[in-house]
Amino acid sequence: MSAPTTPRVDPTELAGRRALVTGGTAGVGAAIVSRLTAAGARVATAARSSRPASDASDLYVQADLSTPGGVEEVARVALERYGGIDIVVHNVGGSSAPAGGFAALTDSDWQRELDRNLLPAVRLDRALVPKMLDQRSGVIVHVTSIQRVLPLYESTLAYAAAKAALATYSKGLANEVGPKGVRVVAVAPGFTETTAAHRLVMRLAEGGGVDEKAARQGLMQSLGGIPIGRPNRPEEVAELIAFLVSDRAATIHGAEYVIDGGTVPTV
Repeated sequence: MSAPTTPRVDPTELAGRRALVTGGTAGVGAAIVSRLTAAGARVATAARSSRPASDASDLYVQADLSTPGGVEEVARVALERYGGIDIVVHNVGGSSAPAGGFAALTDSDWQRELDRNLLPAVRLDRALVPKMLDQRSGVIVHVTSIQRVLPLYESTLAYAAAKAALATYSKGLANEVGPKGVRVVAVAPGFTETTAAHRLVMRLAEGGGVDEKAARQGLMQSLGGIPIGRPNRPEEVAELIAFLVSDRAATIHGAEYVIDGGTVPTV
């Protein structure tokens, strides 16, 4: 992979803004926390795990956002600390459903994917957006996935369907709250080489007896190919989100932005 470039960051751009990033302890979430913090925001994050030493957030809440109680705890602590939230980035999500196509998925598998990828955003918005409406300002970012239009039916069908539901919900919410001063956008990443994804690449290289570059290329081909020749970096997804929550994007609303290196082949 080519060497990453470091964008110039204005350390005052988000000064005074209060942000909440879910799933902010690793990968894309951690990159978002770091980027918003660098722009001057006070950033809270929440995850099921205990706070890692590398966490850059101003406020950390250990809670399971796949449960109503976990969402209530995060909203309560964030509002008590900040009095309100100006930016919410719904990054939490993932898939643990088994492979094997539609017949392998039980009701429990489907419910678990909805609890991880759709309902945390629905519940947290319900808790936080009313104060945004009172102040007539705020930005909500829903992190979806290109799988909502390119579902991998063999392995992540329920995840893809939940992300499609999140995108539809995001558009409906945008239509409702936009006239009242709150912006809503969605970001759909493609394959992003987080630390966990890089470990997968290395395992594939070892198992296949090939080098890292060949293993990465094989993984990209299994996903349908990436025309620019490499996956996203977490920092690149974070950079897009930092732009979208800033005043530079003041008229961007109700849209989904794909960041996938050209993976989705349709217009």
